[in-house]
Amino acid sequence: MTTIHDFDALNISGKSVPLKQFKGKALLIVNTASACGFTPQFAGLEELHKTYGGQGLAVLGFPCNQFGAQDKGENSEIAQFCQLNYGVSFPMMAKIDVNGADAHPLYQWLSKEAPGLLGSKSIKWNFTKFLVGKDGQVRKRYAPTDTPASLAKDIEAVLAE
Repeated sequence: MTTIHDFDALNISGKSVPLKQFKGKALLIVNTASACGFTPQFAGLEELHKTYGGQGLAVLGFPCNQFGAQDKGENSEIAQFCQLNYGVSFPMMAKIDVNGADAHPLYQWLSKEAPGLLGSKSIKWNFTKFLVGKDGQVRKRYAPTDTPASLAKDIEAVLAE
C-alpha cells in the first residue's frame, strides 16, 4: 500500500526531502501561489502551523504556476515573498506542476486518493488542500475557497487519532 511516506520532494532550496521524515505527523499539503486572490491564506496556514505544529501537524506548501501564471518567480523569490509578506515558517517546497504529464508524483497520488468534486482528479486552482493522517493516508481534500481556519476541527480529529 502506498502512503505519503513513499514520496520525496525538493524543498524550496532544492534539497531532497524524503516525506518519510514526517511519519507520525499529520500533514496539510497545499499548492500555493504568490499572486492569487487566495494568497492571503498564507497567513491562515501559518496560524495553523503555529497552533498545531507542536501537536504533530506539518504544513507543506508547494508553489505552482499552472493556474493563471500566478507564481512566476524563482524558488528563492517565492521563499522571500512568503517570509516577508506572511511570516511563513512552515516548509515551502520547490515549485512543481500539480496537473498534466509533468505533475509531481506526489500530486498524482494525492489526486487519485482524494478526488475532487464529481470525482475529478485534477487540481482546479491554487490553494487546494489535502489533509493526511499520521499513518500517511489522505483523509480529505479541500477546495481553494475553504479557509485554513475552517479546517481546524478536521485537523484536531486527525491529531487525536
